[in-house]
Amino acid sequence: MELILKQDVENLGFKDDIVTVKNGYGRNFLIPSGHAVLATTSAKKVLAETLKQRAFKEKKIVDDANKVADAIKELEIKISAKTGAGDKLFGSVNNINVAEALEKAGQSIDKKYIMVQGGNVKRLGKYNAVVRLHREVTVDLPFEVVAQK
Repeated sequence: MELILKQDVENLGFKDDIVTVKNGYGRNFLIPSGHAVLATTSAKKVLAETLKQRAFKEKKIVDDANKVADAIKELEIKISAKTGAGDKLFGSVNNINVAEALEKAGQSIDKKYIMVQGGNVKRLGKYNAVVRLHREVTVDLPFEVVAQK
């Protein structure tokens, strides 16, 4: 079943992508929840025209995302956390903590666009996160988890 996505769907595609999914997934989840519409020939023509008109605006958005990416690359993020014996943490550090640290550094990024590589961090040390600013712009963000004083 071919569908046109009306919004970003994780592990499937971005807004205005034409994707092929199994019939049940499309008919029972994507279409009723408003995430997608059927990709009929007329819908594809409307989509092509919309994308053509949006191309100029898209270039400016990508340029802005690249500026933010350059600013994020300059940052040095340190997240302090409570530790137990050795270098083990009480709890864990995840994308929410990274988003808060970026907010303190002056860059407001939504937590759903940040993915900490390896999942939750449970030990002190240096780690990496991937920040998706746009479908074409992603940034590797190194950060360090340090013991709270």
